[in-house]
Amino acid sequence: MQAHPADDDRPNGPGGTTASTAPAAPTGPTGPARPAEPTGRWRRTAAASGLLDASGRVSATVFAEMTALAQSTGSLNLGQGFPDDDGPAWLRRLAADAVLAGPGAPRGLNQYPPGAGLPGLRRAVATHQRRHYGLEVDPDTEVLVTAGATEALAASVLALVEPGDEVVTLEPYYDAYGAVIALAGGVHRTIPLRPGPDGFRLAAADVDAAFSDRTRLVILNSPHNPTGTVLTREELGWVAAAATARDAVVVTDEVYEHLTYDGAVHVPVATLPGMAARTLTVSSAGKTLSMTGWKVGWVHGPSELVTAVRTVKQFLTYVASGPFQHAVGVALDDADGATAAYLRDLRASLTSRRDRLVDGLRAAGLAPVPARGTYFVLADAAPAGHPDAVELCRRLPELAGVVAIPATAFCRAGEATARDLRSFVRFTFVKDEATMSAAVERLAAMRG
Repeated sequence: MQAHPADDDRPNGPGGTTASTAPAAPTGPTGPARPAEPTGRWRRTAAASGLLDASGRVSATVFAEMTALAQSTGSLNLGQGFPDDDGPAWLRRLAADAVLAGPGAPRGLNQYPPGAGLPGLRRAVATHQRRHYGLEVDPDTEVLVTAGATEALAASVLALVEPGDEVVTLEPYYDAYGAVIALAGGVHRTIPLRPGPDGFRLAAADVDAAFSDRTRLVILNSPHNPTGTVLTREELGWVAAAATARDAVVVTDEVYEHLTYDGAVHVPVATLPGMAARTLTVSSAGKTLSMTGWKVGWVHGPSELVTAVRTVKQFLTYVASGPFQHAVGVALDDADGATAAYLRDLRASLTSRRDRLVDGLRAAGLAPVPARGTYFVLADAAPAGHPDAVELCRRLPELAGVVAIPATAFCRAGEATARDLRSFVRFTFVKDEATMSAAVERLAAMRG
């Protein structure tokens, strides 16, 4: 695989126009006129992420709208997918010691870490991949630490996608995918996930239909947000075969890799035959260790692809979070087994909270679709008499004192998947036990 950098198509380089050729600001009768609305790729990015209203003005996303509803009504927020607690105390102590240069912590962690990330964290990522999946990764040339998984995904797309290249994702999809594809000038193609008795599933024909000779990149998310689906080895194989046939790179978003339930097994794409050579694997500490605010992510893959991503990444954040990198490295290395024990307890707790939520949704008349991974459940509200999930979500604070997110927020407006999921709502079950119990009671009362 040969990586190629994106062209800089702005006149006169990064600055656009030079000082001597820049147009003068327009003037009006009382002084300088209001500047024209700025142009550029930001507008395409805003449109791709649902930030433009029908008139073309920037507006709040449905996520911001629902959060504001929760705050203004005192409703329980089952829309935002982050934990209520602060993660393991022993992990926070590691970070605090790193900040304060405490016992056992290396010195100098409050200054810039190396551009590729702290060596200890890169070695821990390699160790983790070998221990869990049998992947051999060179920590010196094949691992890059990023400011969370989202930066790893953004830098990968910006590094590898030229204007006009097609990028394939599943649909529904995490909203950042559409935004960064638009920012790179790519063309977004999708593979629909369709609901059924065994969860949301792919169809081989839909996979083939999404690819073309212009496909450059695939972003594959499993375990999948927002559906909770864990793709099977067979499903992953269909995508891998299509990517290989078009010589496309696969970027895998595996941030929920350790949050699977009911015996579902996470299969990294890089473990499939021949795929390690064309796969960039992305993960982070946010979901695995319940530290979403630390923004410690990483990407690993073939050295030439990682070099391309690092070339872009260094001009985004440069580096981030030295003390947190150190703590995450110790946790991933897991010499004392504390992380493995934490994850066992977390999975058991999340399974219980998911089951409780599913029972509450059924009691409310909704039809939840089985979810075997992540923090989320999608439920069809049509059986309860609510064919429009957007309208229902705006009324949920009044009807049940809870807030959730319509599934169409994760779809391209006006497209087939958005129409198919018009009545579906996403709920999170990562909130604490008390919140989940209260939410279930409120949901059950909605039907009565």
